[in-house]
Amino acid sequence: MWLKSALVPRRVEAIRVAYLLACLIACLIMVVMVVMAAVIVAPTADGAKPDTSAQRTGGLPQAVTSVPDGPVMKVAPVDVRRRDQVRVQAAAIDAILAARWQEHGVTPSPPLDDAQFVRRIYLELAGRIPTYDESVGFLRDDLSAKRDVVIERLLVSPDYVSHFYNFWADILRLTERPQRNLIFEPYLAYVKDSIRTNKHYDDWVHEMLTADGRLWDNPAVGFQLRDDGMPLPYVDNTVRVLLGTQIGCAQCHDHPFDQWTQHEFYELAAFTAGTKTRLGTVMRPGKPGKEPKPIPLPAVRTLVKEAKETKGRKAGQLIQFIQANATSVSFQDRPLRLPHDYQYDDAKPLESVDRKLLWGAVPASVTNADSREQFATWMVSRTNRQFARTIANRMWRKVMGVGLVEPVDDFREENPPSDPELLEHLTDLVRRLDFDLREFVRVLVSTSAYQRRAVIHDPTAVEPFRFTGPALRRMTAEQLWDSIVTLVARNPWSVQRPDVAEIAEVVAIDLREASLDDVEQKFDAFVDRYSPGRRQRTLQQTCGYRGQWLMKASEMPTPLPLGHFLRQFGQSDRETIEGGRSVPTIPQILAMFNGPITHALLEEGSVIYETVMSHDPEETADVVFLSVLSHEPSAEDRREAHVELSAADPATGCGNLIWALLNTREFIFIQ
Repeated sequence: MWLKSALVPRRVEAIRVAYLLACLIACLIMVVMVVMAAVIVAPTADGAKPDTSAQRTGGLPQAVTSVPDGPVMKVAPVDVRRRDQVRVQAAAIDAILAARWQEHGVTPSPPLDDAQFVRRIYLELAGRIPTYDESVGFLRDDLSAKRDVVIERLLVSPDYVSHFYNFWADILRLTERPQRNLIFEPYLAYVKDSIRTNKHYDDWVHEMLTADGRLWDNPAVGFQLRDDGMPLPYVDNTVRVLLGTQIGCAQCHDHPFDQWTQHEFYELAAFTAGTKTRLGTVMRPGKPGKEPKPIPLPAVRTLVKEAKETKGRKAGQLIQFIQANATSVSFQDRPLRLPHDYQYDDAKPLESVDRKLLWGAVPASVTNADSREQFATWMVSRTNRQFARTIANRMWRKVMGVGLVEPVDDFREENPPSDPELLEHLTDLVRRLDFDLREFVRVLVSTSAYQRRAVIHDPTAVEPFRFTGPALRRMTAEQLWDSIVTLVARNPWSVQRPDVAEIAEVVAIDLREASLDDVEQKFDAFVDRYSPGRRQRTLQQTCGYRGQWLMKASEMPTPLPLGHFLRQFGQSDRETIEGGRSVPTIPQILAMFNGPITHALLEEGSVIYETVMSHDPEETADVVFLSVLSHEPSAEDRREAHVELSAADPATGCGNLIWALLNTREFIFIQ
């Protein structure tokens, strides 16, 4: 029995001995990671090293063990009156899949029982496992519509906002400092708030593609600023994310594996070529083959010059702060020229290109608007079916584990969908729902196909995946972290990332009127509140435990150092689109065996500790199983657990049981 071997101390020691050599190697790797992380983290904006004086050697901070005083956040409501309609829409998807199963002679996976469902749906919509009380409450509920009810409740929870923020952060490459002169916290807060308010996807995208201003005046400009100074990669990344099409190779030459030419790439890029990212600048003509250079406002030049002359070592930081305030998106149509080394016969080097879309036409409603507005309106137009098709495929993969087109950003004739009829049906559904992605997810998780046992997906198989159930997946790094924190913290929201107003208060400067003293005063206030060193000290004092912060992954500084638990388990560095990974490594084994986050589970005041202590000792095994795996133990598991619990003192036995379950594949995988 797996539980018996996991619990018997001698066998546990044997496993550890077997891993000894690998662990020693891993330790060396981790030392290197720690050193690298120190190099990354140590230089803070205020020039000081991160303060570790507040780190604790034991005990959980009160902020995470206390129940929040009030609502964590207000999330847009779900229309419960649509429940019957959701069931009809889900049944239509199931009918298409059932016909395909019959056509290909495949058998669907067995349906989930209630215990399996409650764990799956919490991980899917809330990004964490359910608590003991949540699992028991669901299992004891005899309401026939209880699955619909829990889906609706989770969709309006702060956990849903957190989980889907993590999802979009990986796609949009959200990081706090993509460049030294960019303060990106307002954009991160904007993405989170767009999910919280359930902003419809087409409105959200149009807003980001056309936004003007500084980050704290109009944080949607972050989408355009993410590739600031790189107008061609901006077009490539935009098309990959929003249209599921890879045209990046055509920046330099005709695409070797697809239909796109370099000339077509430049024709599309011409729509956004007039984007400027410097406040009130004029453009100095560049040399042939080079982009014009921005000339800053006289006030900016004056402030930069004065800082260089009077502020010594602090000058560089002040100049970056000035540049952050001078970064502002605006747009004015201007021509785009082909590169000086253009080598095809259809045009000449440095020749201006006409604007042309990849397919379709500019909607009539914006033919007189500027070209950026034309591009954005075409992008989200109902006539641009590929926009809806791409997000339908992306969200289907989010829920089912595999896209109908894989990779999700590789739509082309040579890579057809595994089920064209289903993809077009989902595309129509997205459009009928008016691009309400939360409602679309609600339908997907209500299908019987989703509510089946997970099945193994072999991406190298000749036969396409038939979705007889969702693909078996490991938790993402964020799901794993938030699930462990759920077992520890009653309040994982003790710290949240700052909102736009909080950032603006200590950043916004009118550069036309400000003196250098004004700039320095604001800069010092910003450093005092938001520098990496200050942020780390605040987190450590509020929710720190043995160098870890017991808080939501979505609220963490980003990117985290290489040695952090989240990075060890594959969280993206946010440099590439969907750069997260789920490959097992030895450092992951060490982190789960003996990492500080797993020790927090056994501290007095943790959720699982208090839950176990509130029940009779003979219920300990059931409580631990329901807390960690969301189901009661089998008869044999219960016997083996009782042997372990009676063989040692109660605290040690309970700790061994928790540790054993935490290190099972059943915990790490979403079944």
